[in-house]
Amino acid sequence: MTDNTDPAHNRSIPRKWLWLSLGANILLLLLAAGAVLMAFMLNYDLQDARIQRDKEHAARLRVEQYLTESRARQAEFEREIQRLSQAFSERLVDPAQVDGNKAPMPVKITFRKSYLGIGLVAVIENTSSQHLTLLLTARNPTLSTARRFQVEIKPENDLAFGHDDGWKFASGDELGLYHNDYRGIRMIVP
Repeated sequence: MTDNTDPAHNRSIPRKWLWLSLGANILLLLLAAGAVLMAFMLNYDLQDARIQRDKEHAARLRVEQYLTESRARQAEFEREIQRLSQAFSERLVDPAQVDGNKAPMPVKITFRKSYLGIGLVAVIENTSSQHLTLLLTARNPTLSTARRFQVEIKPENDLAFGHDDGWKFASGDELGLYHNDYRGIRMIVP
């Protein structure tokens, strides 16, 4: 029979449990550290997601505000276009009523080909002895484009107006000349 009272045998059993307990504690400590690290990373990701959500919310609010302002500006522009269209159509309906008491404008208008071959050039001759500052309107009905220009012509002089001045005239364009003291001139480019 063996005697279990051997002191070396009795010491090895508690040592075995001590090492097993130490290993389990280290493993639990590592698991707890991993859980804390995972919680920290999840908290960081959650904060990052909140910041991103707040940025997107602010951007959406800015876009909505811009759209609201754009719609208000569009409504303003549409009202202005309607007002101008009405004023223009009234003026076209009865030009004699607007310009009836004014003297004819002292200008002659002819057209020639551009020396550079880019469209036509309007030659406006001032037949008066006064300096004239005129409003010139040019409109292309085909392309639905129009522009206004201010032109100045010295007494008894002429002015060539074409692509160098901002408009390349083509046959069918509409030309208008206006001055406060004279009747307006409107014509179609031949």
